[in-house]
Amino acid sequence: MKKPVSELTVPLAKAELEVLAGELLHHDEAYHGGDSPEVTDAQYDALRRRNLEIEQAFPDLVRDDSPSKRVGFEAMDKFEKHYHAVAMLSLDNAFSDQDVYDFAKRVRRFLKRSNEEVLRFTAEPKIDGLSLSLRYENGRMVSAATRGDGTSGENVTANARTITDIPSVLNGRDVPEILEVRGEVYMTHDAFVRLNERMETEGKSQYVNPRNTAAGSLRQLDSSITAQRPLRFFAYAWGEVNKLPAATQTGVIGKFKRWGFAVNPMTAAFDDVDDLIAHYHMIEEERADLDYDIDGVVYKVDELALQERLGFVSRSPRWAIAHKFPAEKAWTVLEAIEIQVGRTGALTPVARLHPVTVGGVVVTNATLHNEDYIAGLGNGGELLREGRDLREGDYVMLQRAGDVIPQILDVNLEKRSSTSKPFEFPTVCPVCSSKAVREFNEKSGKRDSVSRCTGGMFCSAQAVERLKHFVSRNAFDIDGLGSKQVEAFYNQGLISNAADIFTLRKRDEESETKIMNRDGWGVTSAGKLFDAIEERRAIDFYRFVFALGIRHVGEQTAKDLVRSYGDLPTFNAAMKKVADYQEEAWQELLAIDGIGETVGEALREFFSEAHNMEVYDALSLEVIPKPVEQVTGDSPVSGKTIVFTGSLEQMTREEAKAMAERLGAKVSGSVSKKTDLVVAGPGAGSKMKKAVELGIDTLDENGWFALIER
Repeated sequence: MKKPVSELTVPLAKAELEVLAGELLHHDEAYHGGDSPEVTDAQYDALRRRNLEIEQAFPDLVRDDSPSKRVGFEAMDKFEKHYHAVAMLSLDNAFSDQDVYDFAKRVRRFLKRSNEEVLRFTAEPKIDGLSLSLRYENGRMVSAATRGDGTSGENVTANARTITDIPSVLNGRDVPEILEVRGEVYMTHDAFVRLNERMETEGKSQYVNPRNTAAGSLRQLDSSITAQRPLRFFAYAWGEVNKLPAATQTGVIGKFKRWGFAVNPMTAAFDDVDDLIAHYHMIEEERADLDYDIDGVVYKVDELALQERLGFVSRSPRWAIAHKFPAEKAWTVLEAIEIQVGRTGALTPVARLHPVTVGGVVVTNATLHNEDYIAGLGNGGELLREGRDLREGDYVMLQRAGDVIPQILDVNLEKRSSTSKPFEFPTVCPVCSSKAVREFNEKSGKRDSVSRCTGGMFCSAQAVERLKHFVSRNAFDIDGLGSKQVEAFYNQGLISNAADIFTLRKRDEESETKIMNRDGWGVTSAGKLFDAIEERRAIDFYRFVFALGIRHVGEQTAKDLVRSYGDLPTFNAAMKKVADYQEEAWQELLAIDGIGETVGEALREFFSEAHNMEVYDALSLEVIPKPVEQVTGDSPVSGKTIVFTGSLEQMTREEAKAMAERLGAKVSGSVSKKTDLVVAGPGAGSKMKKAVELGIDTLDENGWFALIER
């Protein structure tokens, strides 16, 4: 009999998660990879639930190979990798009608469209399936690939050919020479029931839900097995196309239908946001009667020229949003409030909850944001009503926001015990006992919402979390060195900072206690780890900056920095000047589009700290951040630094920036000796004056368009 999760200690929880990861990987491979399950569906589900309960109770112990991060069995090493010609991006989410109104306002503001001007949007059901990209050349399908990480996915061409909704040859003479059609692979409820009936007849375990079954079926190594699964496909988007067949979203989707694709019949277009939302609620009402799963409605700007103008923010388009259906809610007991320490020293409170099923998943913990949120002051979370504090023992309403992240919505004060006491937020770090403070923001005149441990690298929690961040997927991504291994190596004294990772092999050769002789390691695994570390010595420059774990410097900010500075020596020289309070370097930093004083102060603080620089300098001797590739071509502004100023009339400032960057230029927010060109609209003031003083070329908007259209 297994212990209740609430009685597990950290060592016991870690050990059980390791066992569960191995068991579930084996069963996933047998179930999805070999179509030969070895346990019943109920037994499998019990293992998954147990794994999820432990992860929610101990979020710091979630493994890199956690079963909760997998969908079915992803045999990534058994399929050929396919690189998408155009990235498959994700969508931002809306969770309320107001979010949709705000989305429409943002679009209008960006395009400088008044409320009186017609702006048409499409609305289509968001299919809960597996994304697939189909490439056609001269009307014939040549490849099919899953989304993967958005840049590359798995080549499942042979399996895709078995799906009847996917034509091998397109109808019509107006098909583009190159066409990538994107959509969703799914399984109908009726087909899912029939498949399970067949599995039962054959004495095999039944499947859990249509979505995972569709995903597992498409990833079968034997395409004949995929052919036996009743998969369907809806087309709704495109990637690379040498010539678009229409000027609108609805026009292209109409062409898809003529060429032989299945498109969703509930897709419609509207000129009014109220009609969009009415269509959403109509689909929501009919959701239960549909023969396939959907989890929301996607809105898109219909005119493709406007989509092009709107462009993208990070990895999401500005011109589209997914309006998710409301999450399921449930009441449960808040049994305890615990404090976790992150890599930046932030003390994050976590609610330990009496297990409750929400949206088909057992939830045992939820984030509580910060001290003010617990106290009912509303800061840090908008869901909990102000004036209602949270206490251990309270009855609370829980919701899985977006059907993923557990959040507390409300507290039932009538059921609160008369002996309950307000939660006292710690003033010292629970890990290293250093003082925990809420920094004062001089600009706002208020204290920050987050309490932070002042222990820095002295705090083992911060040191370990920084190392985990360093090796994470979007940073150095060292194969075989995940969170579990980092924590073990830190506790064993093998690594204490990032630079230690790259001296590990040399120190291991000189050590009497070899890694290959430690628990969980062998000759092969240790050798693979050392080889993986060597492979990551040369790394993209932005990954290097992101991996440093500097507060406020996320992946996009790291890209903004390296695009401006270009290479490590230039970056190092600039950061040294910033740390030394040299005004010119500080102003050049703030002039980088996307960099503000908050990021600037974080960089100054990092590069001013002696201990940080000791590790940074040691790391710089071990790795080689690859310089940013310069954009080449016949663009007249390629490689130049441009400043846009004044009231631009023919384009928005964001459009101007996107346009210049597409042509290989860098956009700055201020004029300096490094500026090559200033584009000025009416009302240009000090920047224009400075450009004249420095002898920098200037153009008006007409001159800019004439220049780039040469």
